[in-house]
Amino acid sequence: MTDSDTRQKVLHEVAQLPSDQLMLVANFLEFLHFQRSGIPTTQTAPSIDDQPTLTGSTVADLLPFAGTWQGDDFEECLQSVYDSRSPAEF
Repeated sequence: MTDSDTRQKVLHEVAQLPSDQLMLVANFLEFLHFQRSGIPTTQTAPSIDDQPTLTGSTVADLLPFAGTWQGDDFEECLQSVYDSRSPAEF
């Protein structure tokens, strides 16, 4: 399959998506663009003084927070996640 064929197939499939799934595709494309821009995806934990500012809810906005935790309530929060999650449906 050529690049042109692949682009046409992607456009065709995207055109048929409902709006909630279209937003997922848009976020994924933004993530791919962010990844391709050369910014490393593994970052050291930011200090308190240079905390990244959360400006939205896209992957690109959340990546700077990956692998960081501040506070002493990690175990409590993790237990809350375990207590409130529901079984996945595939």
